[in-house]
Amino acid sequence: MAKIRGPDRVKEALEALSLDCEVLTLPGSTRTAEEAAEAVGCTVGEIAKSLVFRAGDRAVVAVLSGGDRLDPARLSEAVGADVGQADASFVRAATGFAIGGVPPLGHAGPVALFMDRGLFRFARVWAAAGSPFSVFAIEPARLRDAGGATVADLKAT
Repeated sequence: MAKIRGPDRVKEALEALSLDCEVLTLPGSTRTAEEAAEAVGCTVGEIAKSLVFRAGDRAVVAVLSGGDRLDPARLSEAVGADVGQADASFVRAATGFAIGGVPPLGHAGPVALFMDRGLFRFARVWAAAGSPFSVFAIEPARLRDAGGATVADLKAT
């Protein structure tokens, strides 16, 4: 049985959530917010980066603007527990994706999803779609609703 590629799994997840979002696979890397912005022709701020943390054994995904830095203390406050860095093996096990291609939706297992309030200043954002070369565009409110995300102030000031 062939392994389903990351972007195909994201496309299936988007369809299952009734989200009509096209998954684009691009010739250039979208691994970093800067690379993704250049690849799709938007500002770095319009990139919705997904950062994976752990709270004990639980995976926590924080989504914020590519131009912003996360404040771990703010994320811990929003989660209601201390969060720490997740290593590459935890990220892959919890989400089903490797660092550099982790989408905000369609994870292998349950994750606690948090979105920074700052994402809502954009009409649409571009998020990773399961590989370091794939992205999809979505309105922040649709992403929040589809993922059941908690919205909080997560960026460092």
